[in-house]
Amino acid sequence: MVKPVTKAVFPVAGLGTRFLPATKVVPKELLPVVDKPLIQYAVDEALAAGIKDLILVTAEGENLISRYLEHADALEVVLRERGKELELRSITDGLPPPGSLTCVVQSEPLGLGHAVWCAKELIDEQPFAVILPDDLVQADPGCLAQMVAAYGKTGGNVVAVEDVPREQTARYGVLDVEMEYGRLARARGLVEKPDPVEAPSTLSIIGRYILQPEVLGYLDRQECGAGNEIQLTDAMAKTIGKIPFHGLRFQGRRFDCGNKLGFIVANVAFAAAREDLGGDICEVLAPFI
Repeated sequence: MVKPVTKAVFPVAGLGTRFLPATKVVPKELLPVVDKPLIQYAVDEALAAGIKDLILVTAEGENLISRYLEHADALEVVLRERGKELELRSITDGLPPPGSLTCVVQSEPLGLGHAVWCAKELIDEQPFAVILPDDLVQADPGCLAQMVAAYGKTGGNVVAVEDVPREQTARYGVLDVEMEYGRLARARGLVEKPDPVEAPSTLSIIGRYILQPEVLGYLDRQECGAGNEIQLTDAMAKTIGKIPFHGLRFQGRRFDCGNKLGFIVANVAFAAAREDLGGDICEVLAPFI
């Protein structure tokens, strides 16, 4: 029987340089898709998957994201007094339960592996999830919930994967696939950002992970990989052969909100899926298509 996954790490210490000047003051994770910021989608997905402890890995001096995930007492009082119940619920229903949110600081931008390692003491030798908020997944059930269900059968490390065009493999961690069955692919190896010619497959990891604490032991070594950063993929790769490792072809659509085009497409897709906006957004966009 596998240990349950109740902790999730959200690495949110990046500078968001691709979205300057908007991110000069506002973290990328607070940019809205329609009317809800990326971090809220990520937290909603985590809570729906049974996560109890949310760990934000933030930059030095950054507190806007944690403030967003707390009650805004003055605003709530005004909305309540004015009878704006719908608006009030929009800012309170998605808040993490009291005591479930913790922040740790990543003092230097040394890579995703380093960001996850910064949460080591809070993970406390338990299996844990990692969610990258700028990988937004439109799915029901949510991507992480699908992964938790798969993890219950496979144990070990489980990552969300999708096939990407071969020319894009240099942007991702890529699985060297040993066997596929259903939506699961068992990996015999991983390569971080391989040259397309050398990529072992096109099955690429997106920003969702369920990991065993052994990964943190390899991150303890602080070894630099691609881009001279501490790569999470490298640490995961070293567990293969010791811990089962699977990629899950999740059901849903993923939007790379780490770049402008993906962010714009996400706004259109999420607006089109809403009852209050779907018809209007299609009509408004028709002249541009």
